[in-house]
Amino acid sequence: MKKSKVALIKCDTYDDEQVYEAIQAGVNLIGGVHNFIKDSERIVIKPNVLIGAPPEKCISPHPSVFRAVAVLLKQANAILSYGDSSIFGKCQANMRKARLKEVADELGITLADFDKGKTVIHDKALLNKRFVIANGVISADGLVSLSKLKTHGLTRFTGAIKNQFGCVPGFQKSQFHVKIVDPYQFATMLVDLNTLIKPRLCIMDGIVAMEGNGPRSGKLKKLGVLLFSSDPIALDAIACKIINLNPEYVPTAKPGELSGLGTYHYENIEVVGEEIEPLIDREFEVVRKPPITVSSGRIRNLVKNQICPRPFINKMLCTNCGICVRQCPVSPKAVNWHTGDESSPPTHKYDRCIRCFCCQESCPEGAISVRETILGKLIFR
Repeated sequence: MKKSKVALIKCDTYDDEQVYEAIQAGVNLIGGVHNFIKDSERIVIKPNVLIGAPPEKCISPHPSVFRAVAVLLKQANAILSYGDSSIFGKCQANMRKARLKEVADELGITLADFDKGKTVIHDKALLNKRFVIANGVISADGLVSLSKLKTHGLTRFTGAIKNQFGCVPGFQKSQFHVKIVDPYQFATMLVDLNTLIKPRLCIMDGIVAMEGNGPRSGKLKKLGVLLFSSDPIALDAIACKIINLNPEYVPTAKPGELSGLGTYHYENIEVVGEEIEPLIDREFEVVRKPPITVSSGRIRNLVKNQICPRPFINKMLCTNCGICVRQCPVSPKAVNWHTGDESSPPTHKYDRCIRCFCCQESCPEGAISVRETILGKLIFR
């Protein structure tokens, strides 16, 4: 079996020149840019822009990383566009807030349409055979995935695989959370999305990562590394090793290997560039347990509510903005002002909650975290 290759390049700064040198070195180690891009191909760069936020928040790949990738692709004579469908808001506004639009404008890169899409059938999918894909992805010849190394409440870790979820425009993403409540089935859907889109090249910004209450409200953690691969499963597995997380705890790993997308087994991955051992952060704050299976049905919902981790609102941090209420995909809402008093923080009705953690993911104040239940701690400790 041919090993998947993952390149690691140290980079301790977001200085444009140094980041470009690191990006060029990393891509060269896995075959060079022309191994992934042909002359005059239409390539869409897909940065992980969860929500429009300034670079210092480290929610999205840094503009210097975006710039370096774009310059390298332009030098390969690619015709570039870029975009992402965030948890809310229009693509252009979020790209502006993340300071990616100003880089793109400077380099003459077109903003792709990630706000609308078309239905695509995926006959070879493991689980989900129908997707609405953003027009900007459909119209491109290939996609370069630019992710950020962060923790995630539902999938433990968000990286190369989950980044492609932003190829599904707007409201369509929340529908997947309603339709697929089990984290392992949700992960299989993400794998299906990746085998449909087939990203050409995956690059991960781990110069400054996010630990703890990610993917929006965690703590910043400098790791000083950029990661590169054409195998998104292997890339995520090596990122997991760097943060001392068993990749089997990330539910995309096994279906990703089953689908033929890639491998998460270290013995089948060739790491080039930097030695990985000095880069491992054993104190990185991440949940080192597998997600708990969530299913439907009255009895199973009762069990779920007693043992599954749940979102929790810190009333001292909550500003009553209502974003969590708007982002809750279920009807009737699991998080809402159930008493009608909008002057107080919203509350959760956990018997309605599907544990998608969209509320936690979207909270701008970091007021919502994921907490284990007492029974869950006793059973799964």
